[in-house]
Amino acid sequence: MKALFIQHDHVSPTGWVGEALKRHGFEITEVLVVPESSFENPNIPFEFPDFNDYDLLIPLGAPWGAWDDACIGNWLQPELDWVKRAVAADKPILGICFGGQLLARALGGSVAPGPKGEIGWTNIWSERPDLVSNGPWFQFHYDCWQVPQGAVEIARNPIASQAFTYGKSLAVQFHPELSAAALKGWLDWGGTKKVSADGQDPEILMAQTIAEDELSKQRTFNLVDAYLKDIAKLI
Repeated sequence: MKALFIQHDHVSPTGWVGEALKRHGFEITEVLVVPESSFENPNIPFEFPDFNDYDLLIPLGAPWGAWDDACIGNWLQPELDWVKRAVAADKPILGICFGGQLLARALGGSVAPGPKGEIGWTNIWSERPDLVSNGPWFQFHYDCWQVPQGAVEIARNPIASQAFTYGKSLAVQFHPELSAAALKGWLDWGGTKKVSADGQDPEILMAQTIAEDELSKQRTFNLVDAYLKDIAKLI
């Protein structure tokens, strides 16, 4: 089986989700939308691959808003159309953070800046702990989705909706893929300032993530296993 990761920026590794899929024998393909050279000016044209060539699609997070057509419209609108067509073709999608917001918007919901951002390790309230556990999960977002009609919200917290299912697709607001190595990349590329502006100590957040690495990997393996079996129907 083949899995396609859409990496919207150059510091979005596939992390624990990629590792989980490799355990099931998936062949992994990664495509990068915005290269490092365009990070400060991300509104570039991009041609998305044919989703029919893959068994599973995983659009990852991004430092930009899934509502922000002015910032990234050259590829945001094409990706929204790509996601919508893939869902209509019954292609399983695991949307992570920005990727989950893409699913919400493509399916007729909406995405907008939230009343409060979330950064760091956070517990959620799941109605499907067999699929998405209560965590803690790593969060790094400022936006929220409105669950689209026909979707089933399965997790939330007092700040934002955290997960929904739609057919063979699952959207999560948090970052199950995140490892300590990935967080270092985020911090190096602007995340340190954002964490500090949120009133948090980036060094402590990094140390906490290192300490959480093995447990977060197992939580993600469990999530991916359940998603592949119960939602995507791929194993």
